Amino acid sequence: MPISPYIQGLRAEVGHGLLLLPSVTGVVFDDAGRLLLGERSDNGEWALIAGVMDPGEQPAEAIVREVYEETAVHVTPERITSVLTQPATTLPNGDQVQYVNITFRCRAVGGEARVNDDESLAVGWFSLDDLPPIRDLERHRIECALAPGTWFADPAPQRR
Repeated sequence: MPISPYIQGLRAEVGHGLLLLPSVTGVVFDDAGRLLLGERSDNGEWALIAGVMDPGEQPAEAIVREVYEETAVHVTPERITSVLTQPATTLPNGDQVQYVNITFRCRAVGGEARVNDDESLAVGWFSLDDLPPIRDLERHRIECALAPGTWFADPAPQRR
């Protein structure tokens, strides 16, 4: 996956140390109710479209940009469906990251789904009852997009 100049600069300072990164994910539906997924080039898994925000970028702008960059589909964000901090992970190059993610339910408003960059091997629309294998976190995000309201982890009780 390409790395932004901003993160490259941070990595020059912290090496492989843990970076907390703001990210966005899109649960994108078309008019037929199908879901947009991309087959990731880094691990071959099907996933929702997601990416890291750029400095100064609003979250809704970031998901519009990410979906278009990866799939050539234009979207309108409809609402925030979940906010969560993912577990810290180590990337294949040794970099440690932890994503704070805002997931949006989006509606496709134009474009034609296709691989539009080097982050995907394939892109496609899927009915909800015929999804390819996806991770539990992806399923959770889809469930949140189908439910009313916004999901977030309950805060730990505060000690007094």
